[in-house]
Amino acid sequence: MSELPSVTEADERIRASVPLFPAERVPLDAASGRVLRQQVRAERDQPPFDRVMMDGIAISLADAGRREFTVNGRQMAGMAGAVLADPAGCIEVTTGAMLPAGCNCVVPIEQVVHEGDRVTLLEGWEPTARQFIHPRGSDCHQGDALLAPGVRLRAPELAVLAANGVTEVEVAAVPKVAIIATGDELAEVSQQPLADGQIRRSNDRALAAALRDRGFVDVQLTRVPDDLAATTARLGELLATCGVLVLSGGVSVGQRDFVPEALRALGVDKVLHRLAQRPGKPMWFGIGPQGQVAFALPGNPVSALVCAVRHLLPALEQAMGLAPRPPERVVLAAPAVTSPALTCFVPVRVHHDDAGRAVATPVPAPTSGDFSALPGTDGVVELAPSAEPAPAGTVAALYRW
Repeated sequence: MSELPSVTEADERIRASVPLFPAERVPLDAASGRVLRQQVRAERDQPPFDRVMMDGIAISLADAGRREFTVNGRQMAGMAGAVLADPAGCIEVTTGAMLPAGCNCVVPIEQVVHEGDRVTLLEGWEPTARQFIHPRGSDCHQGDALLAPGVRLRAPELAVLAANGVTEVEVAAVPKVAIIATGDELAEVSQQPLADGQIRRSNDRALAAALRDRGFVDVQLTRVPDDLAATTARLGELLATCGVLVLSGGVSVGQRDFVPEALRALGVDKVLHRLAQRPGKPMWFGIGPQGQVAFALPGNPVSALVCAVRHLLPALEQAMGLAPRPPERVVLAAPAVTSPALTCFVPVRVHHDDAGRAVATPVPAPTSGDFSALPGTDGVVELAPSAEPAPAGTVAALYRW
């Protein structure tokens, strides 16, 4: 029997195989949470003019000792630029306004006394050149690269797009995802009562939640029985309409594990089947005839979720064009069980200690089918093969649910 690929090797095979999903253009107001697929450059200098940073008066320091000024006009935000022709005068200004021509200093309103059209600086306040002025182009210059493809569009990115007049945004198209639960033992959540040997479907709900949390919102759920012909027929229908297939169960080497055979019959090329990890060892991954992505995850709930956060979600984010980022690092608060030959994934709760370190407390599941302990955990840590338990203080990669 050939040696199973390590988690790292499996990751490399998956990442080398997943295609890039197509792009589409959406209105700016529909772009939140999407993955950018275009470069965005500055439409103009920012700020596009010398910008007043405080309500107050704008003055010229041509006469450095002057402390009294005559109001010559007002310059409000949004108004065309005013001009100060008399260095003995001042112009009242508001935050965000253009700095009036002829002025090189802004004095806050709290530092002056108004008496009609006369303005006097408070005793002890000394104005300096370029005070409270946001210089033109100090944030960026026209043509500067502001956003690159591969970023998730959050509030700051949306602000940049809007400020630079981007009304339509090129983003990754969100693929349609089918989640297929397999097994004759599965019953609907609402079924009452359950027959002997039945369990309610739960893996598909957990996987759907994990996908939706990462922006894959076009998700449909279905079930197939433990029957090769029925499984093949249903998967064929879904391959014709979905870009991603995620199966749960039927992927091991049992008498009724028909998923690999059905996928092979439909022309889905196997990239890997089984890898050296616990839980989740039986995972299957392949690419369909039209570039569809197919993940067949184990049927045990913990195994399915571990494979989803460690392999499925990173692969789909890469296919969206999202720039890769290293996993979060945490410190184990207590020893955790490892395996001499397998990478182990252990559920943890995470908190920050007084030094600000992210500390992970192991919450091991007795079996890969025991998901009752997972609520309240934050994710799983990845522990390299070892003959000894990972000691407290070990730094490990965290994959959040």
